[in-house]
Formats: sequence, structure tokens, C-alpha cells
Amino acid sequence: MASTDNSKVFVIGTRRSQLAMAQAYIVRDELSKLYPDYEFKIEAMATTGDRILDVALSKIGEKSLFTKELELALDDGRVDFVVHSFKDLPTVLDPTMVIGAILERESPNDALVLAERTDKSYTLDTLPKGSVIGTSSLRRTAQIMRRRPDLEIKSVRGNIHTRLSKLDDPENGVDALVLAAAGLTRVGLGQRINQILDGVMLHAVSQGALGIECRANDTRVLNLLKPLDHSETRLVCTAERAMMRKLEGGCSVPIGVRTTLKDHVITLEGLVASLDGKQVAQFKDQVTLGAAATSETKEAAAAELGTNVAQKLLDSGADAILKEISADKAH
Repeated sequence: MASTDNSKVFVIGTRRSQLAMAQAYIVRDELSKLYPDYEFKIEAMATTGDRILDVALSKIGEKSLFTKELELALDDGRVDFVVHSFKDLPTVLDPTMVIGAILERESPNDALVLAERTDKSYTLDTLPKGSVIGTSSLRRTAQIMRRRPDLEIKSVRGNIHTRLSKLDDPENGVDALVLAAAGLTRVGLGQRINQILDGVMLHAVSQGALGIECRANDTRVLNLLKPLDHSETRLVCTAERAMMRKLEGGCSVPIGVRTTLKDHVITLEGLVASLDGKQVAQFKDQVTLGAAATSETKEAAAAELGTNVAQKLLDSGADAILKEISADKAH
């Protein structure tokens, strides 16, 4: 059971995958340093997305594929807080839940991983015509098709180690994978990265960030998590999530972003693409945050930037693209 008001034991909820466990350990270790007198236990569980591995994410039709079971455990008090890959967390939370902390973002970029048998000098742009790229992400698929329509895409799902074993087995006929660089690094497989795709494709909303979700009325846990919160990461993720919320996107929509925060200026670039990469809406804007502004004011400005970029995308063709994708899914 989760902690009581005076308990020194806290229960952390997480998915069972190796990456999710590694991320929970990161949070546990940070908290153990901050609070050496407290004990932090990990409760791992399987989610819908973990159990359904033979169907593309976009076809399952559930926005909280990797979070629902964790949030139920949080709601009924089995865990005190939950560690999420922030990109998996829906942009609209249950009103009884909040994001207690967002840790400093690792690289948000995607990475090209070549099969062990593939010439390691290849990049996404130089892979031979007809090469097979493994990904289950519509966002990655659309951007690869836009850049390299001569490549083939094959859906590859499972945890990182499963995907890599599928890649390295010649019988599967996959020449390369596109995966999140942060995930590979967190499970100690950064050496498999052949190319960081920064400047090549826009990444997913909140990719590379860890979000810790807790009960909104649990002030003890909120105070516990506060030192882990990274204000710059919270601001850029706020902008990205506001954009996605306005576009009503998730795993089932090809939406990409690239965000920077430098000298109090947030720059957000957003993209919506058709599944074949032939139709693309892309827009970039920025907002200056007052150096002396409160965190609430800055977050509101970041959210407004995200909403404005989304509206510009809708006005410049994203609306038609999203309607077409929605109609295709309905059939």
C-alpha cells in the first residue's frame, strides 16, 4: 500500500518494461539522495500498450495506452506517484491528478539504429533505395516517407531490446530502426546509435522528458517531488503539450515538434503530416518570457505559444490532414 500521512515509505508506480524500470530507478535514486531517511519502493505493472503487441499503436484507438492502469493504481492508493515517459501521458489529465514534477529533459531527438549486418557509414539520407526501416510511429513514418519515399516502412513494436533483436535477425528483413535517443541511452544502449536525427525530423511532444504524476490533493507528495522539477523542461513541454491538445493528437496522429528555450525566448516549431508524408503543415513561432515573470505567468505564455502554433497549423492545412486521417481510421 501507498504511504500514510506519517509513513516514511513511498511507493512508485511504473510500467514493467526495462526502459520504464530504468526511468523509475532514476527517480528513486534522486529522491533517495534528497531524502535519505525515506524508503522508496517500486511497483511495476503491465499496461494495455504493453499487452497488445501485435497491433499498431494507431489502430488500438486508446489515448492512455501506456498510462491507464498506472493512473488507476494512483487513484485507489496502491502507489503514491507514477513515473511516465512524458510523451506517453495524455495532454488532458483526470482533474484529480497533476504533474508533480518534470525532470530535466534528455535529448528529445530520434536516432537511427542500423542492423549489425548493415554498413555503419549509412545515414537516413544515404541508405540504399528499398531499405526497410522499422518503426511503429506514424510521426516517424510520415517524416521518413516525406524525406525518403523510396524506403520501405515495417511496423516493429515491443520494448527496446525486443526491437533490436528483431532488427538484428536477418530473417525479419529490417535494415534500420528509428528510436528515441533518450530511451537507448537510459538502458545503456547508446552505443547502438548511428545517427542522431536532429535537423532531419521533428520529435514527439515531450520526448526525452520524465513526468511524475500524483494525486492533486496529496500535498505531502507534491512537496516531496518539488525539488525534482526542472523549470525549463516544464516550460518547453507545456508549449508542446498545449499545441498537441489543440490539435487533439496522440499516438494515432503524425505530429512533430522542435522546441528551444534560450535567453528567455521559447521557439516552437510544429508539424502535422499525412501518413505518406506528401501533405505537410509546418509553422514556427516564438515568445519572449519576462526575466522577472512568475513561473505561472511563464507557463501561461508557453501554453499560449503552443495553442497559437497549433491554430496556425490548422489554418495552413493541418485541419484537412487531420480530418482525412480521422476518416481513414473510421473505416
